[in-house]
Amino acid sequence: MPNPVGLIFPRNNFVDICIYQFGHQHCDPLHGFGPALRNNFLFHYILSGKGELDSKDESGQNHIYKLEAGQGFMIWPKQENTYCADKNDPWEYCWIEFGGLKSQEFVTQAGLTFNHPVYNAKDENEARKMKAAMLYMFDNMNAPILELMGQCYLFLSSLIVSSASRNESKVGSLQNFYTREIINYIGQNFHSDITVEDISAFLNLDRSHVNKIFKSNMGTTLRDFLLKYRINKACDLMRTTHQTIGEISLLVGYANTFNFSRAFKAVMGESPRQWRLHSK
Repeated sequence: MPNPVGLIFPRNNFVDICIYQFGHQHCDPLHGFGPALRNNFLFHYILSGKGELDSKDESGQNHIYKLEAGQGFMIWPKQENTYCADKNDPWEYCWIEFGGLKSQEFVTQAGLTFNHPVYNAKDENEARKMKAAMLYMFDNMNAPILELMGQCYLFLSSLIVSSASRNESKVGSLQNFYTREIINYIGQNFHSDITVEDISAFLNLDRSHVNKIFKSNMGTTLRDFLLKYRINKACDLMRTTHQTIGEISLLVGYANTFNFSRAFKAVMGESPRQWRLHSK
């Protein structure tokens, strides 16, 4: 079997979207990978040939998908998967592993969920753009990081637009109105000690209803979004100012620096001081 060719990204300072690795592989017959769990999103696009994906859904049930050229599959963080090339017509694919604060939002917009991981194209022109962005990254591994990040955003845009399972936006719907109001409220008040209960009271809606609306539209819970929004703002401040960790903690809504550090590490995987040191 030819060795997979790819690039593992060095540490970078991007927060909304982070690339971890990308590459390309032409598999031998019956070459498989897994079962394994990933820490980030991992998308495979099949260039030629066939293969099989065995994926667990949220209830732990296995589902087997027979896939071929022009299709793809998204592996979610902490989702157990096994995939294997066809015996007679083994697949060739390119892949990209990514994460970041907005990664789940974009994947959800494409309609690629934990329970429905298979990508099918409804817009062939956009699918070609997606493929071109992925192959451009592979063919230009030594390009500047900003250039590769630009291609990553092009990949995500075309993934969403081309996906047959795309979640179409219902402009003017009441759910979208409430979601915009929630995001605006967070943007104006994240520096205060606001909670999900405060947001529900602002909208004059039951908390469980607010959470249901938000998760349906954004693919994440309101509590997690608020947490990541604050941490994202903290990262911006640590990169662009000389304010202390304690001062930044107050500016993003944490009166207690210990609680801020614990929340920051839960999202970013390291303490604020460690992250700031690496981001320089």
